[in-house]
Amino acid sequence: MEKKSNYKKFLLLWSGEFISSIGGGLTSFGLSVYVFQKTGSAASMALVALLAFLPVLLLSPPAGVLADKYDRCLLMMIGDGLSAVGLIYILICMFTGGAEVYQICIGVFISAVFSSLLEPSYRAVVTDMLTKDEYSKASGMMSIAGSARYLISPMIAGFLLTVSDVKLLLIIDTCTFIQTVICTAVVKSSRIAKQKKSEESFIKSFKVGWKAITEKKGILIIIIISSVMTCFMGAIEILVEPMILDFQSSKVLGIAETVCASGMLVSSVIIGIFGIKKHFTRVLSISLTMCGLAMIGFGIKENIFVICCFGFMFFFMLPFANNCLDYLTRTNIDADKQGRAWGLISFLSQIGYIFAYAGAGVLADKIAEVRGTGVGRGAAIVIMVSGALLAILALMLLRFRSIRELESGGLDDKTNSK
Repeated sequence: MEKKSNYKKFLLLWSGEFISSIGGGLTSFGLSVYVFQKTGSAASMALVALLAFLPVLLLSPPAGVLADKYDRCLLMMIGDGLSAVGLIYILICMFTGGAEVYQICIGVFISAVFSSLLEPSYRAVVTDMLTKDEYSKASGMMSIAGSARYLISPMIAGFLLTVSDVKLLLIIDTCTFIQTVICTAVVKSSRIAKQKKSEESFIKSFKVGWKAITEKKGILIIIIISSVMTCFMGAIEILVEPMILDFQSSKVLGIAETVCASGMLVSSVIIGIFGIKKHFTRVLSISLTMCGLAMIGFGIKENIFVICCFGFMFFFMLPFANNCLDYLTRTNIDADKQGRAWGLISFLSQIGYIFAYAGAGVLADKIAEVRGTGVGRGAAIVIMVSGALLAILALMLLRFRSIRELESGGLDDKTNSK
């Protein structure tokens, strides 16, 4: 039996996450500027980013188990709604005398704990709602939502910081959670799909999830390579702000991030309209190679126009890579195992970010100290080296036959609807 399309309801769910992404981007930008102005250290900024990311990573496997055991939309509502607790804590600290770095770390950590519920449930709900032919377009739309924190948020945040301070950004982000929860609640009430809930124990569920991602060698290889790649790509994610703030204002930083991220918007729209039909492995390799080359160009010169050009190129290629990874994985795992599978995939494929967040900032500060330059140039060197390593690894993808075989080994809609 062919699965019924619920693309319009997907768009409603997507709109809530789009708004949430904008709010999250405002907070991320504002806190980064706040911490850098307070400490002047890339390592301090990286520490905040690490603590905002670590709970999401570590809790994604159990969150994936929960996504297969309980109502996925309800878990999304809990995750989105309670994420505001950490932001409210930071706001209270700021209104009572100014938040120290350790207080910001506590706040983002609390927020991230609840946010960890979101990703596995969101991805699994999308699989529940849509047909196989709609996966690629949906992935493009999800990339657009993800790009909002880089495309829309920085420019808005940069402007707002010229007329107010970071507290206003945190307040706006807190308010966006309300809209997101409402959109998810509407989708939940429409009963878009009958989710087959797992009755297994947590331990057995983990084992089922592990088997789902290891029974096909190609998926396991993709996960391992993705983990290494996220280490290299995490460098630009964490160091772009100290690199630019070292010689420009927060307003210019916001404009530059928006210009760069517009590349993600352009390619996400292209994918959302047309999708990617074939040659997923080749597209994946080419797009990631171009991302690596863009990172090299990104750090070459302390010139905002050069940075924007190569930044645009980096973000333009990123959705193509994400779309291919998403498609190759989603079409090779049973729908009733997707919550557990995505939880483990998120954990394993993003371990590299821990090394990037923990080491990139410290390394940039150290290089700047040794060379006697600003922290921005130290950050640029780390980004360029990471880009070169990413390009080399991306070219190696074409050598793996087991990855290419995933393109013809996907599940059909009948299998996904069981």
